[in-house]
Amino acid sequence: MENILRPLIVVGGSVLLTLLIGWATDLLLRRADQRQGDTPLWGLLRRGRTPFQLVLCSALLRASYVEARVFPDHRVGVGRTLTVVLIGSAAWLVIRIAAAVVETSYSRYAHSRAQRDPARVRRVRTQVTLIMRVVAAAVGVVAVAAMLLTFPAFRAAGASLLASAGILGIVAGVAAQSTLSNMFAGFQIAFGDMVRIGDTVVVDGQWGTVEEITLTYLTVRTWDERRVTMPVSYFTSKPFENWSRGTPQMTGVVFWHLDHSAPVEAMRDKLRDLLRECPAWDGRAYDLSVTDTTPNTIEVRALMTAKDADDVWTVRVTVRERMIDWLVREHPYALPRVNTADALLPPGRPPGPRTSPDGLPKRRAVESPRADRSG
Repeated sequence: MENILRPLIVVGGSVLLTLLIGWATDLLLRRADQRQGDTPLWGLLRRGRTPFQLVLCSALLRASYVEARVFPDHRVGVGRTLTVVLIGSAAWLVIRIAAAVVETSYSRYAHSRAQRDPARVRRVRTQVTLIMRVVAAAVGVVAVAAMLLTFPAFRAAGASLLASAGILGIVAGVAAQSTLSNMFAGFQIAFGDMVRIGDTVVVDGQWGTVEEITLTYLTVRTWDERRVTMPVSYFTSKPFENWSRGTPQMTGVVFWHLDHSAPVEAMRDKLRDLLRECPAWDGRAYDLSVTDTTPNTIEVRALMTAKDADDVWTVRVTVRERMIDWLVREHPYALPRVNTADALLPPGRPPGPRTSPDGLPKRRAVESPRADRSG
């Protein structure tokens, strides 16, 4: 009877104590989150409830499984299993706590500077994301190494592994050259302020917003909600457009090809009226000029400003559409035309030797050789 009750009491008590402490800790964090709503730290720490309970339960079982006499014939295997679980759950908990602290610090920084310096906020967000990935990778490597050291076979092989570390490092460096270049490019992007999460970029003809940056790849969300994934080394080796670099303000351009008789001055006044009715125009500047001419049309260019890339797109399409609609209704003669009528000669000018009175070319009469012979 004792052999049955002792394992149940030890294992059941460990699990019950783990659930009780986990519930109490979560209750305290919930109350702290409600009491101090200005910081998200306590709410973020609640995400670590599961790894915390796993650490607590594995630690209690690791300390008491010998007394419980659970699987006495496999004592060594049970102990190593509990140790591995304890190391893995502890690494998980450390990552969750670090993420909560870093996210809280970033939230306070972003809240204080979101209106004054949004570009700086995006830069810090990019750096924080990559730093957290590096921390998670480092903690994971240390945890895996600690797990391996619990097995005597791996400790015995440590000397031979260290002896061949130089050769293995060279081979791994050559084999993972592309991966390492992307990793270093990720650090260069994060701390070189080349591109940040939330920036509007044009990459390889694709216009979109940077949605995610990792140590090896970058994801751009295009305007039609597609995701374009590219290696981060692309951004350090090839040119690309970053519309959010510096200030997000932009100048939009709209072109029209019109007839030479187009009312340019009236179009300037109409452009001013259209922009005043468009909420996306920031009111900084606008202009309308004739920038080119051809034998059949003139090129009219309109400039307008907006606070960011999204608004400048809205202003451009609005002005283009409404200006064309106004020209069709009020000045249809200004639209480009193609002449299909015959050219008219000036009054009093006789038709040329190669034209007939109706303006068509004359046909030359071809004499027959037989007529010459008969003559």
